[in-house]
Amino acid sequence: MKEIKIPELAESITEGTIAEWLVKKGDKVEKGDAVVELETDKVNVEVNSDYAGVIVEVVAGEGEDVEVGDVIAKVDENGTAGGGASADSGEAKAEEAPASKEEKAAEPAPEPKQEEQEEQDETQAPVASPATRKRARELGIDLNELYPKDPLGRIRVEDVEQAAREKAESDKKAAKSAGKAEAKSSEKTEFDKPVERIKMSRRRQTIAKRLVEAQQTAAMLTTFNEVDLTNVMKLRSERKEEFLQKHGVKLGFMSFFTKAVVGALKEFPLVNAEIQGDEIVMKKFYDVGVAVSTEEGLVVPVVRDADRLSFAEIEKEIGNLAKKARDNKLGLKDLQGGSFTITNGGTFGSMLSTPILNSPQVGILGMHNIQKRAMVMPDDSIEVRPMMYLAMSYDHRIIDGREAVQFLVRIKQLLEDPYSLLLEG
Repeated sequence: MKEIKIPELAESITEGTIAEWLVKKGDKVEKGDAVVELETDKVNVEVNSDYAGVIVEVVAGEGEDVEVGDVIAKVDENGTAGGGASADSGEAKAEEAPASKEEKAAEPAPEPKQEEQEEQDETQAPVASPATRKRARELGIDLNELYPKDPLGRIRVEDVEQAAREKAESDKKAAKSAGKAEAKSSEKTEFDKPVERIKMSRRRQTIAKRLVEAQQTAAMLTTFNEVDLTNVMKLRSERKEEFLQKHGVKLGFMSFFTKAVVGALKEFPLVNAEIQGDEIVMKKFYDVGVAVSTEEGLVVPVVRDADRLSFAEIEKEIGNLAKKARDNKLGLKDLQGGSFTITNGGTFGSMLSTPILNSPQVGILGMHNIQKRAMVMPDDSIEVRPMMYLAMSYDHRIIDGREAVQFLVRIKQLLEDPYSLLLEG
């Protein structure tokens, strides 16, 4: 009998929730086959079987929380798919009606054949030595519930001790689950009117936890500005057909904002840092996270080395990451290691908001809806311009207000002169 356990997933992931079983009890699996889909706080991952055989027991059901190292199923390497035939036949024999007292007196019972006698003995009691039976009594293990590993069907002392360890782990897990359930129950509020309770997904729980942690651990402030996107929209209009034909992707707004962010980060390196203990870690790379909304919640895949990518490469990468997010195919490497984040609430119509830091990062840029507004020009004339409010949230522990304001102003300047972004790459 072999056990399928939750493997080491990643350095930052220690637990998950059983989202869906891909096999069921009695199914045959090969080594490497995916048996269960596990929902973690970052992505959904498949757990594979390390053994070939038949699933004889599913230990953790769908919706249950599990940790790295937990046993979730057991595999019989010598089993046959859909097995249990011999057990069924044993049960059928056990159900045969006994002869009446008159019949027993009238004719003597025939002597059972040797094979039948052995089968009956095996059905009546497991084969185990006195030492094994004593150990089972000490540990409170029922030998009838054990599956012998010995080829001859004998239950050994080590089988009993293994069963005791598994029972202890199961009891510990049950106690832990009961404690969690009791804690959750104590937090529930009863209502006089009808309500519906929906369990939060693990990803939503993690999002909630991290957002609260960001507000509790960082000295978070937000500064605002507005940007005139006239020149960006003009440039897009002039180049969009040529850009699409040449690169096979549309020239969107995100490539302009990503390039502007990289340019500003180079001038204000503290915004591209993070705090570790009593040290400030200055990052010499520009991996920009782009927040993407999915049905499961907000995720932030990372555009790697954005400073080295062209406009077309940025648009393609953002498009690929957004598609993977919607299809629930993001990997851990797509989500780890960003140095700054951009979030675009404008796609949902937001006019102004305060974005929350994506810890341990110390800066995040919030984009908003584009609205035409009457603006006073330098010559005092009034023109209708496409304007967007920008929000820059930052960790005041290492970024002063002056730097934060200047950082956002620099982004504004670069966007209002997008030709300089093209020239500087």
